[in-house]
Amino acid sequence: MIMRGKTTAGPLLGLTELVDEPHISEILVDHALRGIRVQVVLRMLLAVFVLATVLLDPPADGAALCIVVAVLYAVWCAVGLIAVSRIRIGMIRFAWLALFVDLAVLVVLAVVASRSDQTSWTSDVLVNGFVVVPMIAATQLRPKICALVVVPTVVVYFIASALARVPNGEPWSLIAMRTWVVATLGLGAVMLSTVQRSRVSTIGTLAAQRARLLDDTVRIEERERRELAEHLHDGALQYVLGARQELDSVRAGADPGALDRADDALREASRLLRSTLGELHPAVLEQAGLAAAITDLAVSVERRTALRISVDTVGWPAELRTTSDPMLFAAARELLTNVVKHADARNVELSVEFDDGMARVVVVDDGRGVDDAMLDRRVAEGHIGLVARRVRLEQQGGSLTVTRRPGGGTAAIAEVPATSA
Repeated sequence: MIMRGKTTAGPLLGLTELVDEPHISEILVDHALRGIRVQVVLRMLLAVFVLATVLLDPPADGAALCIVVAVLYAVWCAVGLIAVSRIRIGMIRFAWLALFVDLAVLVVLAVVASRSDQTSWTSDVLVNGFVVVPMIAATQLRPKICALVVVPTVVVYFIASALARVPNGEPWSLIAMRTWVVATLGLGAVMLSTVQRSRVSTIGTLAAQRARLLDDTVRIEERERRELAEHLHDGALQYVLGARQELDSVRAGADPGALDRADDALREASRLLRSTLGELHPAVLEQAGLAAAITDLAVSVERRTALRISVDTVGWPAELRTTSDPMLFAAARELLTNVVKHADARNVELSVEFDDGMARVVVVDDGRGVDDAMLDRRVAEGHIGLVARRVRLEQQGGSLTVTRRPGGGTAAIAEVPATSA
């Protein structure tokens, strides 16, 4: 009994794994730099707000200290704004530490200004700056760091509002509601950071898969060229060389049967060349359909190997042409090639069928048997033909399943959704 199933797409790669992928680290660095640029702009706006607050409405007690802290913070932000275009990759990992500087500055100013709550509104205005901190943290690709900043921000906001409650005459309910709004913004910042990280991981994973597919394509093309060269060299070319030798004998007049042997060699070379061309791009596939092309493929493989191949096309209507015919033919060719090279089989059963919108090719052999685990080992050794076919089938919503038969041998099923052409 043949077990059928679909392979599932691999999980998203983490940022750590993506950094090790060639060309992918550039994508991660670019996204990180964009986040840092947004941070610097928001931080500069926060510094302008803080400086304007302490200058326009300085606290009655500790005004000088507040102005000094605000000026130093503004200068620090301005330096960051200038230096952001020259930031190095190694500095990206530590950019999140600046968030705690933002939080520390606001805490210091709020604490100093709170001593003058009876006579000034400085503390009440400054406390609104805490709302900006979660927004700055949201640009990080590290949700945990964002949460680590948001939690103390909400706590400090609540404490600062509570200290100013009596002078301002605010009820606890109003303070609780304002703190709830800040906490909601903080939670949104953490969730936004999570979404950004997920998007970057998705983009990086897709880029990594694309790079690997391109590499696999190059390797497959090289392998197919090598196999074609070997096929022509060991087949048709040998008959052509033999024919030339026979023609030399004809010229010398030493062997009257040489001309007949040369003719036989050229006929065989012609047959092998047609067979090779038919396997590469069978004209019969377009003219007579997949069932006829599969039958010709089996005959061609039988002629050049010791395999006995039985073909069953009962499940495929002779007049049927689908958009997936070339893909299934290529899959059948690859599966038979693997049987010839690796299975050590004597008999092969090849069938093709169309059922309920699914086109299917089944190859069953009596060889040594192979399964997905063994395929993974062959991929590690550089044999990627079947894996490439599987990827192409999955891209079209299909699958390639390879299982070891209980009685020995292998059963391989290539299937893909198909519509009439």
